[in-house]
Amino acid sequence: MAPAPASPDSPRDREVLDPPSLVQLAAAAIRKMILSGELGPGDRLIELQLTERLGISRPPLREAMRLLEQEGLITIQPRRGATVAELTDQDVYEILTLRSALERTAVELGVPVRVPERLEACRDALERMAASARQRDRATLVENGYAFHASIVALAGHRRIEAIYASLHRQLLICMARNLYVRERYYEDLEAHVARHRHLLDLIEAGDPRRVLDELAVHGERSFSQR
Repeated sequence: MAPAPASPDSPRDREVLDPPSLVQLAAAAIRKMILSGELGPGDRLIELQLTERLGISRPPLREAMRLLEQEGLITIQPRRGATVAELTDQDVYEILTLRSALERTAVELGVPVRVPERLEACRDALERMAASARQRDRATLVENGYAFHASIVALAGHRRIEAIYASLHRQLLICMARNLYVRERYYEDLEAHVARHRHLLDLIEAGDPRRVLDELAVHGERSFSQR
């Protein structure tokens, strides 16, 4: 006799999603401290302070820090412990010039946009950036800023370019967090930061790749050195 078909409420038909673990929650909290600028390059992550602040014991904290080490956000050394990753000026130059090269190639291949649906990812990321700016949530603004730039790269529909760009994810987050901190401190508030990205999207939607490339030239690595 054939088994009866599973009902819509059958456990076999339901996807059970595990809630975030203590390790994941701790990693997310420390990641936010780094991307918001609360913890800067070279700052030590003191276990006693973090266990008290996060309300967890040392084993999940240490596992969380190992995850962040794998992401490239912190470094862990014997006897010295964990510190926020530091990037030299040469590191930043190499990361941001590589980002710009990938974005320029994607614009050359993808603008004018031939698949309108791809622009939706750009618009969605920009709106998330705007919401983060209104909430003064710098860490989330940095992550949504990365998503916005990744969506520009995706306009080309070039899987290998997207894969290379994704491989820079965490290094780019560090650079973008540092860039946002410098800009906000000297001359650009969070709303102006979003407006600059909105202008870039306007140019992309207008469909003139030369104007987009000109804007990227001052939007990318050059902007990092401006004060």
